[in-house]
Amino acid sequence: MAIMCKSPGEIEKMRRSGRIVRQVLDATVAAVKPGISTMDLENLAVAKIEELGAKPAFKGYYDYPCVLCTSVNHEIVHGIPSAKRVLKEGDIVSIDCGVVLDGYYADSAVTVPVGNHLKPEIKKLLDVTRTSLERAIQAARIGSTVGDVGATVQEMVEANGFSVVREFVGHGIGTRLHEEPQVPNYGMRGRGPRLREGMVLAIEPMVNVGKPETRLLDNKWTAVTVDGSFSAHFEHSVAVTKDGPVVLTA
Repeated sequence: MAIMCKSPGEIEKMRRSGRIVRQVLDATVAAVKPGISTMDLENLAVAKIEELGAKPAFKGYYDYPCVLCTSVNHEIVHGIPSAKRVLKEGDIVSIDCGVVLDGYYADSAVTVPVGNHLKPEIKKLLDVTRTSLERAIQAARIGSTVGDVGATVQEMVEANGFSVVREFVGHGIGTRLHEEPQVPNYGMRGRGPRLREGMVLAIEPMVNVGKPETRLLDNKWTAVTVDGSFSAHFEHSVAVTKDGPVVLTA
């Protein structure tokens, strides 16, 4: 599959999609507190996407049932919202959302604490994962490689004693939710496709406190850590431009 480069006009359309994703995430994050269920967050997101005039990117994608992925604690990605999943003090929840507007997609995720009493190790996990994304975004420049982006995440994560998930990766994004190239959160500098002006990447570090191994739950969607350790996930859709990387979901 060819890697699609977008025109400035297409990137502007993706920025509009990205702005909606950000508003949906801001609204759902603001609602996170002990006692709320992940289905409450889903319902809020459904209403917000409709209000903003976009369509959800995830619902119906390979029959996925919801507009959000809500992954709690040891769940890495693709947690399915449920009225039975009630958040409690000390949990963390990754909220992942994508929308499509005028045929162009945007995708972003954030992991947030529930309540105010987070263990120091879990606070560090969130900080390191968020910072690894920020650094990876800065590496997404014309002439760099996909390997440069992945290595940037891996070096930061492993230097802090955490591990990078390998089974799930970032991706290109545009008129489809998932496009080429794949964007792993590990790799070797100088390797992989070279970044060109107009490429748009969904960069999304997934980082575990413990070992990197994952397994799927019986629902065939939700990926969890094999060792039960907590996992964090942050994501932005990022355009590679002549002026440097531009975050479309900021």
